[in-house]
Amino acid sequence: MPPLIELRPEGLYCAAGDFHIDPWRPVPRAVLTHGHADHARSGSARYLAAAQGLGLLRHRLGADSPLEGLAYGERVALGDTVVSLHPAGHILGSAQVRIEHAGETWVVTGDYKRDPDPTCAPFELVPCDVLITEATFALPVYRWEPTESVARAILAWWDECARRRVPAVLFCYALGKAQRLLAELARVVERPVHLHGAMVPLVQVYRDAGIAMLPTLPVSDSARGRDFAGELVLAPPSAEGTPWMRRFRDASTAFASGWMRVRGNRRRRGHDRGFVLSDHADWPALVATARECGARRVLATHGSTDAYVAFLREQGIYAAPLRTEFGGEDSAHA
Repeated sequence: MPPLIELRPEGLYCAAGDFHIDPWRPVPRAVLTHGHADHARSGSARYLAAAQGLGLLRHRLGADSPLEGLAYGERVALGDTVVSLHPAGHILGSAQVRIEHAGETWVVTGDYKRDPDPTCAPFELVPCDVLITEATFALPVYRWEPTESVARAILAWWDECARRRVPAVLFCYALGKAQRLLAELARVVERPVHLHGAMVPLVQVYRDAGIAMLPTLPVSDSARGRDFAGELVLAPPSAEGTPWMRRFRDASTAFASGWMRVRGNRRRRGHDRGFVLSDHADWPALVATARECGARRVLATHGSTDAYVAFLREQGIYAAPLRTEFGGEDSAHA
């Protein structure tokens, strides 16, 4: 019997249900795990996604996109399969895809994390026979600190910049990371934060979903010539080295990402500070998920698959890499 999910030129395909998961080319029916651009691509005829993520997907794919929302845990028949979506803990509305067919259960995690995050539903461990999991940070060096300590370290840097009367420009991914930072900082401080224009509509989607965050102001609304001394500014990595940065004279810059765990990456980025904060599972969480879900087979995609697969095999778990088109090791939203 062929595997329930196979890799086709368009992406992961389930023939029994006649649908693709996070396809990278247009297909008749797509099941989406979340709204990041490498998972949600335009052009498909029909989309199924978690109801909590529809606001982000409409922003990403267009207001008129043929989107259908499914509540977490709700079961729907697609062809000869039964599909349900379960929280992935990655960003707002992110989901794992559970597929049941002929007495066998497969789970595709999409991107996920098991650390607490006030901006999305917490990760749910879903028992299965076969697990297809991301492996973005699948090396033992990647272990996350409590988010509260990261937020306090960012606040200390912000305070230092305020004492020096310089802007504090923090680079982070516009979807997921920016909103999480605003929510985590809201627990330790009450000050407005300035946003690059690319972040403004995405932050509003989170506010519309009821997520509590620090108050924000678009940089574009500030008077020309404002020096932003002592202010915190959030910007996407794409803003680095652009004319937009000229308004922040003598700024101290930082980068928030899981990649900042490795000192060489901090030096390569060339920022004053690096804060380790990721919306992906770290090494202990990746290992724990493979063990705890009960899968007899684990397929690893994205990132350090070889090291992860080798380790799982040493632990007596059958594992293999699954090469896909997207999900490079230096993903900007990591």
